[in-house]
Amino acid sequence: MLEIRTVGVVGAGQMGIGIAHVVALGGYDVLLLDVSLERARAGVERVGANLARQVASGKLSEEQRAAALARITPADGATALKDADLVIEAATEEEAVKRRIFQQICPELKPEAILATNTSSISITRLASATDRPERFLGIHFMNPVPLMKLVELVRGIATEDATFQAARTFATRLDKVTTVSEDFPAFIVNRILMPMINEAIYTLYEGVGSVESIDNSMRLGANHPMGPLQLADFIGLDTCLSIMQVLHDGLADSKYRPCPLLVKYVEAGWLGRKAGRGFYDYRGASPVPTR
Repeated sequence: MLEIRTVGVVGAGQMGIGIAHVVALGGYDVLLLDVSLERARAGVERVGANLARQVASGKLSEEQRAAALARITPADGATALKDADLVIEAATEEEAVKRRIFQQICPELKPEAILATNTSSISITRLASATDRPERFLGIHFMNPVPLMKLVELVRGIATEDATFQAARTFATRLDKVTTVSEDFPAFIVNRILMPMINEAIYTLYEGVGSVESIDNSMRLGANHPMGPLQLADFIGLDTCLSIMQVLHDGLADSKYRPCPLLVKYVEAGWLGRKAGRGFYDYRGASPVPTR
């Protein structure tokens, strides 16, 4: 079984920096790649700030923070991944984007390197077909926020070899994560269950059954959810929620997965949630205010 020492992370957004964060704390060397060296450097800085918050809250020592940060290197182009044993793609949830990334990085990887995707919904088998190593390709789906969430979904494609899967499971366990194994069906396990619930909450708002506040309070206090479904949608990103619902609708051909028109409208307006300053809540003031 391949021994993983160096891990490449492609994408320095919210998921990518979270993955880099936990992988570095797990004792691995990390290469963080984005569309430019400047973006990669900014990602490393954000990891440093997040590690510092963990020190301030007593979850890490200063020595652990410094050691983890020292293990992360911003990568200057795909050629920097040539020594990586495992590369995790953590770009936006768009299949065309992921395929372009694989075309760019595969020629630079050593033949025995494992390639993984952090996709939350797209077919692993189909993504593997866009690479030169379907036997060494699988889904390693971290939950957001990565440093806090214990679960990692492992998803095999039709060609994924046992050695690849076992190496990925060992890797995730070393990060102090709990793994669950999903078959390669649209949205896997977590989002197959979670996203229709969020979509139904949006339909409940769309049809005037309840307000943003009443829907979220009902699920927090009535179902003991830590976050209301609309608050959670804003946290995830409404564009990501829409992409996953579209994958479910297209992949399973069932009308129950039809994205709510209100979700589509918010995404078209650019109201994507927390990251855009507005979604089902307006985040531009001192505290979030419902937008409906």
